[in-house]
Amino acid sequence: MEKLIAPSSLKNGIFRCLKAGANIEFPEQGTPQGGVVSPLLANIALNGIEEIHPSVRYADDMIFFLKPGDNEKIILAKVCNFLIERGMKISERKTKITAATDGFSFLGWEFKVQSNGKFRSYPSKDNFRAFRKKIKNVVNSSNYGASEKAQKLAPIVRGWRNYHRFCKMDGAKHNLHHIELRTFRKFNKETKQDRHTSKKLLDKAFPKVPYSENSHISVKGTKSPYDGDLTYWSERNSKLYDGITSKTLTKQKHTCGYCGHKMLSDERVHLHHKDSNHSNWKPKNLLAVHESCHDYHHMGKGKL
Repeated sequence: MEKLIAPSSLKNGIFRCLKAGANIEFPEQGTPQGGVVSPLLANIALNGIEEIHPSVRYADDMIFFLKPGDNEKIILAKVCNFLIERGMKISERKTKITAATDGFSFLGWEFKVQSNGKFRSYPSKDNFRAFRKKIKNVVNSSNYGASEKAQKLAPIVRGWRNYHRFCKMDGAKHNLHHIELRTFRKFNKETKQDRHTSKKLLDKAFPKVPYSENSHISVKGTKSPYDGDLTYWSERNSKLYDGITSKTLTKQKHTCGYCGHKMLSDERVHLHHKDSNHSNWKPKNLLAVHESCHDYHHMGKGKL
């Protein structure tokens, strides 16, 4: 793997964080687990562990993929030696071997290879349970009316659906049909049986997010957001979209139709209707723009 060079200002910022510690009075305590800089430090400390064996990792959570004939004891010993050199050790309680056909959870997802060989991914049970609890807390709250509840639910639902947009989400459980039905009944009661208003609030509370199973585009192992390869990053991010959005981005060569800059970050891409008619989806009437650029335009501070 190529060595990735980060800007000196970023390096200095990391070193200052480490030197300052988590507490001014006790700097030797370091950074707390779960802190915002914790995943960054884990990535720095564990850089290179991926060369031991084919794997996938996020911070200090890692999965190694074993094929028939692979010796798990040898691989585990190499991992342990790698960690020992960095003053770390593996968690025996969290480490296990499981068959892909039995399924396993990772980062809020459940992964499984079916008997027919098809790979599936779903929101994990714990992830869905925590999400459902957040929804219930808002819906059953007596502190807000139906309108306020819809406003509070929207970012929770949108965030959850965006996180799982590359999973299998067409089942009755994960398309949230039953949760939406219970919420509608609650809204209908609070709006005094005004079904039209309740339906509008429900649509606001549960915004739709397109999903496309197993279509996530992985980042090449040698690539970094700081490598200056604008073409790679703009094209890679554009491929995360499908349908008319993908076609519009390709036509615009992966640049924003407002500011002209490449689509480089994780900022959402919006489709702007040039004639302000949101029923007109003809390709020549659409312009792909950054979400912030779209907002800026509709604030009256710029023209598209």
